[in-house]
Amino acid sequence: MEKLLYILRHGETDYNLSGIVQGRSINSHLNETGRKQAEAFYNEYKDVAFDGFWASSQIRTYQTIAAFESTGLPIIRDHRIDEICWGEHEGKCGDPDLMLKYNRIIQSWSLGNYHDKPDGGESAYELGQRIQSFLNDLQLVDFKKALVATHGRTLRAMMCLIRKQPLSLMETIGHQNTCLYIVGWYDQEWQIVCENNCDHLAQNIGI
Repeated sequence: MEKLLYILRHGETDYNLSGIVQGRSINSHLNETGRKQAEAFYNEYKDVAFDGFWASSQIRTYQTIAAFESTGLPIIRDHRIDEICWGEHEGKCGDPDLMLKYNRIIQSWSLGNYHDKPDGGESAYELGQRIQSFLNDLQLVDFKKALVATHGRTLRAMMCLIRKQPLSLMETIGHQNTCLYIVGWYDQEWQIVCENNCDHLAQNIGI
């Protein structure tokens, strides 16, 4: 592999725990479990020779990999890997009316209607465009191993793009807090090396 990209979902927040939609406008912090997950990931991967770090502009992704700043390298914040904007759903639990709207959007995307979007929110197409821009730029960056911290829906869309699969398959991409995907840049394309790995959590009691 010419370069490896370690792609990590952020640790748990109280919003995750309570089933509240976060999205792009909710700048939540990691909770105690999330901090333990981040620590577990750091302990497992601190000896990897990372020479690049990226996080979204939201605090929960930065907190998940902040310990790696001990390498002396900065964590670059990039809004293109922010979570999708869920519009009217953000900061709310799924009451019946909102869940009907939410599920309609998910179903619409699964049918290929990528320009559909929640009220005040972002479409799957718009999400895919900014992620693809980020991935295109990474092709030009000189690194051997880099760590990227992002979000659940963003991760799902990113894996579809890397697999060259339609965004209609986002729901098939497994993910949980601090799950890890590894992709390699080889022969002018990204290839998935490791999927939805949470072995670092298995070594820590209570996570």
